Amino acid sequence: MVWEVPLNVAIPIYVIAAVVGIALILKLTKNKTKKISNLRFYVQILAVVVIFMGLIIGPFEQPFWAPLGISPRTRLIGADILGNQMPDGIPVPVLACYYPNGRTVTCAVWQLQAYIFPFWTHSRGYAVNYSTTGIEKLGVVVGSLIVAALLFGRSYCGWLCPFGLFQDVLTRIRKATKLKHRVFSDSTSKKLSQSRYIIIATFLILSVIFGSYYIFGTELISGTIAGGPFGTEAGIVSSINEPFCLVCPMRPFCTLVETGIGSMNFSYISQIIYGPFGIIGGYISSINLTILIIVIILSLTYRRFWCRICPLGALTGLFSTFTPFRQIALTKLEKDQQKCTKCGICKRACPTQATDMYTKKGGDVTESKCILCARCVELCPYENALKIKFAGKPVLNSRNWLQNKTTKQ
Repeated sequence: MVWEVPLNVAIPIYVIAAVVGIALILKLTKNKTKKISNLRFYVQILAVVVIFMGLIIGPFEQPFWAPLGISPRTRLIGADILGNQMPDGIPVPVLACYYPNGRTVTCAVWQLQAYIFPFWTHSRGYAVNYSTTGIEKLGVVVGSLIVAALLFGRSYCGWLCPFGLFQDVLTRIRKATKLKHRVFSDSTSKKLSQSRYIIIATFLILSVIFGSYYIFGTELISGTIAGGPFGTEAGIVSSINEPFCLVCPMRPFCTLVETGIGSMNFSYISQIIYGPFGIIGGYISSINLTILIIVIILSLTYRRFWCRICPLGALTGLFSTFTPFRQIALTKLEKDQQKCTKCGICKRACPTQATDMYTKKGGDVTESKCILCARCVELCPYENALKIKFAGKPVLNSRNWLQNKTTKQ
């Protein structure tokens, strides 16, 4: 059974649930070392309803995809902000898969690939008409990412990303089952962080190679001239238009969940098996299904494993924690050197093994690995030693949660 609630009913219910739930968490959570974590977990669940399942924005039936089920959306966010330039919706830095979730909130990595190939010059996409060139579409995507990153940094990863919530659930399962928690060495953690940029660069280069005929007028790989009514029938690459999507674990995860709740017809997505990678109906490949299983296993051992190598997180971090973006980013984690005693709690608490809040002397200690989950702020036992600030104003401060314990003893 699928939830289909009219917007005029769903939105008020959603807002009331959000306000009441947040108020109750802040009021009833007595343990100061869990208040922010409980709040964040609830916000993540609220975000899933909108972004991942699309229950507030949709679902609305789209005739073109009728055989697939009701999952693809027809109502987009931001499609008219820039005229007809963004018929796929405005991208935000959360891993919301285009394929099963529709175009309510679009994965920017999908757009970066698709607008290079096959839609660099083709005006017709997946039930979408484009009125702009590839370079214009890419400009809108990159511009949107930069604005979002400058506003909120990687807090999207820590507070909104559906796959981030999934990994946090896996962490809770690990704790409940008392599985051993492991950490990477500092050198391995650094290499994993660097690999994010290699991953995104590799797949964007592949997209350029596939689209070389339309970009440069030269076909670098035979069979990459697109055609047909959708502009995607391109010989050997007709099923790998967006190569990263074949390895991304979010696509099979979204598809399996959507079919599980009845928003997608599994009989449709599994009826076609083709290609060298065992692609099933264009939605699940043997590669990304395998990667999903590997990520689940690793996330049960290493907290937020995927966040350490996520290319979308890398782009968000690039546009918020590297010069010149760092200087004008609005959301930052800051440290007061005078109040820090180098106890190391913040370093041990970080789910992605960020270290700048421990190693740096003070000031802005936000780094590309930091997802601004505020766990370090929550566990820091020194008053105002760590702060998350927005536009220079404190949003969350560390509190001396040890003081009450000492007083009681």
